[in-house]
Order: sequence, then C-alpha cells, then structure tokens
Amino acid sequence: MAQIIIKNLRKDFGDFTAVQESSFTIEDGEFFMLLGPSGCGKTTTLRMIAGLELPTSGEVFIDGEEVSQKPARERDIAFVFQMFALYPHMNVRNNISYPLKSQGMPKAQIKQKVAEVARILGIEDILGKPVGGLSGGDRQRVALGRAIVREPKAFMMDEPLGALDAEFREHMAEELRALHDRMGATTVYVTHDQLEAMQMGDKIVVMNHGVVEQFGVPQEIYDWPATMFVADFIGSPSMNFLHFQGDVAKGDSTVHLDGHSFYVPEQLQGASGDLVFGIRPENVSFSDSAPYRALVVASEYLGTTQIVTLDTPNGTIKARIPSDRPVKAGDAVGLTFNPRNVTLFDKGTGKALLCEGNKGVLDHG
Repeated sequence: MAQIIIKNLRKDFGDFTAVQESSFTIEDGEFFMLLGPSGCGKTTTLRMIAGLELPTSGEVFIDGEEVSQKPARERDIAFVFQMFALYPHMNVRNNISYPLKSQGMPKAQIKQKVAEVARILGIEDILGKPVGGLSGGDRQRVALGRAIVREPKAFMMDEPLGALDAEFREHMAEELRALHDRMGATTVYVTHDQLEAMQMGDKIVVMNHGVVEQFGVPQEIYDWPATMFVADFIGSPSMNFLHFQGDVAKGDSTVHLDGHSFYVPEQLQGASGDLVFGIRPENVSFSDSAPYRALVVASEYLGTTQIVTLDTPNGTIKARIPSDRPVKAGDAVGLTFNPRNVTLFDKGTGKALLCEGNKGVLDHG
C-alpha cells in the first residue's frame, strides 16, 4: 500500500475555487475520511488524488512519487462509487474479474484471485448470479470485490454506502472497516455523514467551502474543534455556543455569563472581545443550587439519556442528561459546565482560542 501526501492542492473551475491550498498526509494503511457538507470540496479533492481531475496547482505524492499531472490509469488506484458502476450484462464473477482480464492475467491466476476475494467478502454463493437481481448490499460487495482484486496501492471511495438504507448502511460500515483492518489498505473515503466518519476513520479532514478546517483523529476533533464550523458540524447534538462580550483576565480563570463566573483552563486566560463559550451537551449538568439559571423548553427521550433544550440568558443550548432525571417544559433549573471541556472561540474569525487540548490541532489548519 502507500502513503499519500497532499501539498497546497488547489482546484479552480473558472471563477469558482472548489479547493483552496489543502495540505495533509495520509499514512500508509490508514482509513482516512474526507468529511464535510455538500459542495465543500471533498469529492473534488478525492478526484484530484485519484487523477480524475488535474489540480490547478499543488502536488500529490503517492508512495513517494509525484503524480499530480498523471492520469488515473498511471496511479494504481482502485475506485468504489456510491452507484456501484457494475456491468449489468455480466454476472458477479465476470464483474470482479474484468480488471484482471483487461490486464491480460492468466485465467488460472484470475480464478484464484476471484475465489479469494469472494471468500473475504462472503459472496461465494452468488458468483454465478447476474448483478441486476442482487440487493444493494450485495452489489456494493461486488463493487468492493472488483476494486480489491487488483491489489492497488490505494482505494478511493466516494460515499460508497450512500445508496443503502440506514440500518444496512451501519452494518456495511462495520463490514467495510473490518475488511480494511484485515487488508491493511490505504483508503481515502468521502462522506457527508459525521457519524460514519467518526465510526470508521483513523483520521479525518473536515472541509468547508474548499478549505481544510481541521485535520486529526476523531476524538481530538470532537473534543477540541479548531473552529465553530467543526464544533457545529461534528456531534449529535452539536456543540453549544453561548455568546458574550468581555475579558478572561489573567489569573482570574473565569468567564462571566449573565453576571455569573465559570472556570476556564489557564491556557484560555487573557482572551478578550466578542467571544463564544463552547460546551458539548454531555458536559452540561443540572444543579439546583447553581446560580446560572435556564428554562426547560423541551426534552427528547433517548433511552438511557435524554436531550433537554434550554433557554439561557446567553442563548439556547442542549444538555444530555440521564433519562431518570425528572424534567418537563417550563422547569427552571441551574446549570454547571465541566471546565475541562470548555472551548472559547473568537466570534469574528470563528477560530478556537489556543488551549492545551487543541494546540496541536490548530497547527494543521
């Protein structure tokens, strides 16, 4: 397999810039996620890595070789797309073996490789069936098989589970990650689904309007978002934002919301101006004695937990609390926030202020 290095990658379509000066490294054997909303530049980035689009500027290195101006056929890349792209007039065996036949591989070797791939994917019993009558999951396995059988340097996957229903999509995500772990393949995977990215990825690049907002491991991105966009896009529910103006004085260790003080880590002291206090719902707690008050707007029961929507003096937020805590609309409650999980943002730039948790993350962006 191969390491993939992206340096200052840019793609313009006339006056529109789809990708802006992106740089990151995909290590050999990683399952790497390109994550973001529609139109953010993630698929364009994948296509430039694969050679389906040539960059306006910047460099792509695959296995140490600079390939940014080489066509896809010279990059030893395999593709898996959302819509399967199978040959409907062929059966499963012929769909999987087609790339090997195109390379002129001997029949005996082709038979052996197809049998091995079918065993890995658990599709030995459908090799003789036409692809047209297969379920969505089986067709996706066939598409994976056609990519795997070539043993390429890297796999490019553009929302390969997007056409599946929600329940089967989750099952296939588990299978795909397990398959990756068995093969040790370098995989670049595009998705708009942040839950899918967090579940499957070793590393994640979060993109927005063609810009890399953050690059890191899933837990790092969730706990210490580099921008308000990342904090809002990652998490269900997303991070809460409480807006305030003021100073976080050196030695004070507090921010002041509606006249009440909340502790923040020492690394955040000294901030001032138009700031945003960020806190995940699971780090919001109820306390009858807490002076910072809020009004319960609604509660959503989720089994072991409930999501409570709250109206505070600084904006509407959500709290994830145990489901056995009695709460109903109209209740007045006191709130406390876990100080170890506070993130402060500059409202003007949307960027997180430097703190211990996100220090390394911000260096990437």
